[in-house]
Amino acid sequence: MSAPAAAQDPVAPPPEAGAVTASGDDFSRWLRARTSRPVSVAAALLLALSTVRAYAKEAIGIDNDVVVRAARTLLDGGSPYADRRFLYLPGAAFAALPETLLGERLLFYAVPAVTGLFVALSLMPALALFDVRADSRLAAALAAGTALFLPFHSIVSLGNWTVVSVAAFPLALLLARRGRWEAAAGVVGASIALKPMLVPVLLLFVLARKWRALIWAVTLPASVSLVAAVAMPRPELFFTRTLPFLLHGQDAYARPFDASWPAVLERVGMPHPVALGLAVVVALVVLWCAAVRWRCGGAEGLRLVETASLLMLAAFLGSRPSFLNYALVVVPSLAASVVVRTAAVRSVWFWMVLVPQLGGVPWPGVESARRHAFKDIVMYTGMAAVLGLSACRVWSRRRGLITVGDGDYSLCSAPGRQPPAK
Repeated sequence: MSAPAAAQDPVAPPPEAGAVTASGDDFSRWLRARTSRPVSVAAALLLALSTVRAYAKEAIGIDNDVVVRAARTLLDGGSPYADRRFLYLPGAAFAALPETLLGERLLFYAVPAVTGLFVALSLMPALALFDVRADSRLAAALAAGTALFLPFHSIVSLGNWTVVSVAAFPLALLLARRGRWEAAAGVVGASIALKPMLVPVLLLFVLARKWRALIWAVTLPASVSLVAAVAMPRPELFFTRTLPFLLHGQDAYARPFDASWPAVLERVGMPHPVALGLAVVVALVVLWCAAVRWRCGGAEGLRLVETASLLMLAAFLGSRPSFLNYALVVVPSLAASVVVRTAAVRSVWFWMVLVPQLGGVPWPGVESARRHAFKDIVMYTGMAAVLGLSACRVWSRRRGLITVGDGDYSLCSAPGRQPPAK
């Protein structure tokens, strides 16, 4: 028996006779089906082995060490911002205080394991966004793919606090999909208080016109930062030392790893003003695509993921810095959206731009750590292009009328426009 007309998506064309629904095609059903226990165990084991491979390196958790040093400086009566590499908001220094109680050897072993666990846990809400069970074929594929994904190797070995955003991004979207926008705002705000990576997601609350939730998402990190700043010596160094260092692309040590458009274009000889101007244009175009994607509606989980991902990709492309491990914020949720027939990631081009980021695939000339950014910018630009073009293709049909029951209306209607009443 077909679903009643009232239950159909108000912005998606109804399935034709004999057709499958947006999330019910054969490929989707195959991905959603339960996989065998050995396959699930093998995928989990692969993810665990990929985590512990970090112990083969001599330097582990160097990004986490920056935050721990800042916390120890705070305990000694100094300002965390005396170290210009401490690029976090004031609350992060206090959040790292428990780590100061642990010995160096314990941190050496704990940081990769905890970071890998955070990433693994983030896969659960990414799957739940599309009602995919944790023992499905897609769950196993997502775990195995993450294990081979170079951004995962990077975040685990560095112990970068981006992992907080990796976990918060899908959880916030899952809460929003369930109508709990204020709870989603709390998750986003708490993440920003530790590392301000999810600031672009605040625009999602604007697009959704969830003003009360937006206030929560802004007030929470602002309050935490203000209280922490008052409790630490010389917080003004954040504005006089840290922000200038960050806005100028950091230094010669970090700059080669930056995959943003301004950084990469300058490396190939483009003057800074021109590179910056092009980056701003690209970021604005991607932001426009995000607004278009939101207005095009569709399945709510897919709408949230694709819009929020475009917002994040606009920041990755246009602002500095943009490092390899940032990809883990958006890729798991986007990959999970493959179960929806209308998802942009059904395009082969989305996966093509991720292939260079698979461990073991050689790419002569850009394999070195200092040239890896040339691969990374292809990934970020390619993902943004696939998502943006997908939204624009739907938007281009907004003047074409489709029939829903007895009435016609635009596929991508203006905000607030509804199908004619029956």
